[in-house]
Amino acid sequence: AVRAIEARGCAPTAQRVRQRLEQIFAFGRAEGLVDNNPASDLGAAMLSAPPAQPFPALTRIEDCRDLLAACERDEGRATTIMASRFLALTAVRLGTLRGARWEEIDIDAALWTIPAARMKLARAKKSDPRFDHVVPLSAPALFVLRGLKSARPKSNASSDLVFPGRSGSMPIGAGAIGALYDRSGYGGRHVPHGWRASFSTILNETMGEDYRFAIDQALGHSGKGKVEAAY
Repeated sequence: AVRAIEARGCAPTAQRVRQRLEQIFAFGRAEGLVDNNPASDLGAAMLSAPPAQPFPALTRIEDCRDLLAACERDEGRATTIMASRFLALTAVRLGTLRGARWEEIDIDAALWTIPAARMKLARAKKSDPRFDHVVPLSAPALFVLRGLKSARPKSNASSDLVFPGRSGSMPIGAGAIGALYDRSGYGGRHVPHGWRASFSTILNETMGEDYRFAIDQALGHSGKGKVEAAY
């Protein structure tokens, strides 16, 4: 099964599949269902995955502003354009934005509390509210939210999604914002996840080493060491 994936030229996917298989067989051994783990030694015989490539991202504030302005001129769905702007203003992951619900947002307090269950965390942390991620909302971010709320169609009133797709019952499409950037002339230069790199690069260069931890915390990154992460 792994060789078939390698043969398609998908070495990174093959490595991930092998890791999943290893976990499955490890569970089987722990439960007494199998005697060995045939996936544990496969790595030595597999093709090495190429080095990971960074997401395309704009790292100059002027370029970021130009992209947002180009998106405003697009004739696509207003929800997609507003989702793009909100993503730029909060630097959350795309999946987090797509799953955003009004019940998580306190406009009066200017806070968005993302449940740990929707964060990129170890499984044990996802059920612990201590690991909820709180995003302070700037005035421009609140402006986007108020606009979305006032323009909310009555037909979507039962949906709690902040950025619903065309059906109203499902989130905005996973590729909608990326397609917006392609249409705006930024294909290959910037992707939705790139806003996190823009945020980190621009703020670290502007604010300096003293703000490194605060910037990482804003991105939802824990400290690298166990002690730093614990506190």
